[in-house]
Amino acid sequence: MMETGKTRAAAQGDREPVGSGSGTPVGEGAGKLWGGRFTKGTAPVVDAFHSSLGFDWRLYREDVRASQAHARMLAQCGVIAHGEAEAICAGLAGIAADIEAGKVQPSGAEDIHTFVERLLTERIGDAAKKLHTARSRNDQVATDTRLWVMNAIDELDRRLRSFQRTLVQLAEDHKDVVMPGYTHLQRAQPILLAHHLLAYFEMFQRDRERLADCRKRTAVSPLGAGALAGVTQPIDRWATARELGFLDVAVNSIDAVSDRDFIIELVAALSLVMMHLSRLCEEVILWCSAEFGFLELDDAYSTGSSIMPQKKNPDIAELARGKTGRVYGHLMGLLTVMKGLPLAYNKDMQEDKEALFDAVDTVLGCLEAVEPMLATAGVRADRMLAATKDGYLNATDLADYLAKKGLPFRDAHAVVGQAVLHAIENGKRLEELPLEVLKGFSPLIEEDVYAALDVRQCVAARRSLGGTALAEVEKGLARAKSLLGAAEK
Repeated sequence: MMETGKTRAAAQGDREPVGSGSGTPVGEGAGKLWGGRFTKGTAPVVDAFHSSLGFDWRLYREDVRASQAHARMLAQCGVIAHGEAEAICAGLAGIAADIEAGKVQPSGAEDIHTFVERLLTERIGDAAKKLHTARSRNDQVATDTRLWVMNAIDELDRRLRSFQRTLVQLAEDHKDVVMPGYTHLQRAQPILLAHHLLAYFEMFQRDRERLADCRKRTAVSPLGAGALAGVTQPIDRWATARELGFLDVAVNSIDAVSDRDFIIELVAALSLVMMHLSRLCEEVILWCSAEFGFLELDDAYSTGSSIMPQKKNPDIAELARGKTGRVYGHLMGLLTVMKGLPLAYNKDMQEDKEALFDAVDTVLGCLEAVEPMLATAGVRADRMLAATKDGYLNATDLADYLAKKGLPFRDAHAVVGQAVLHAIENGKRLEELPLEVLKGFSPLIEEDVYAALDVRQCVAARRSLGGTALAEVEKGLARAKSLLGAAEK
């Protein structure tokens, strides 16, 4: 599971300059990893403004993993001794365990990388100072972030699969329910509720495919690129890439440290997830209204009013709809941060983390809340079917009936338009018009027209590929189950 914000407050609190852990400080800036050439310590306001530890502490697992892989690779390449690598890896494992157990709170450092290195130095001594050989914080943070994003995508995919299973189950449970299909939010043609739900399955399937595609481009290792120009030591970048689960190695050291496309691509994909979720939530909100009455939300997933005792509000759906703008905002913020940056790394890029973390948290939170809301909702099949009887949803079927009897469809369209106008003026449905009245609009109309105008027959007649006929919906359900089954193998 993705890391939550449990230690964020602690991480934001203590921002004193970081000690070196051993040796004698030289100069006022010696507390920083970069402090050797400075004669003054940074002002407190700079420490507070500059620090990212309040949010990038969430990368501690990835930082430890990547550092362990880097240490092992350095030893394999003869850059450091094997004993030193073993001490480093053991020390890092202890730090991760202590953070996990709450024994250590990330604090008093510029960022999670500085914090881990300082603590490692305090615990194992001078061997820790060799860990940063052949790497920079620039490639270190890029590596950690890519690893975090890869894990986030895996978690998002699991959550989306679960959401899809709920949609499939709802469709399976209600595959005979007929409802109005809408265009322009006007009743248009009768459809099966299952067909409508499977449309959302397809949306979320595309979302999962986009995330999988994004993961491929994320799984490219920048480790060993250094600050921007590569490193002078004889390292094996493929060794660390393989150990960490990357699929490839970044081939340009400048691009390796300055690329944040993978974050922007993820948040763009998440914006589409939220757009699809928001559309679904919008329909839930409408369907729960007295004007529609198609759904009844479970009390456990509804709220009330502090002043109006009768109210039952779809707040979960409304919040998910509202949080869509939050994720969109993160996408625009990231694009704006990156749009004017010269190569290679710039401190502006620190601003990517909060947007990334919050976008992922928001989507996971919305999926977690909306899924059980849907799963427990009561479907008002009677209201849905009743809504198909008004609004002349079978008008297209009457035009199709005439076209099958040889009348050009455009002429049939005009004939049915006249019949609808007559029905409106007389307060009748099409199927309530007497046969002699219907024949007055076209002599091609016979007694069998009433079967064609029945809404269930209107649904059953749409047997084209991907149509709303039950046979096609059954195929859609089989496809959905197959996709979900393949993903779980």
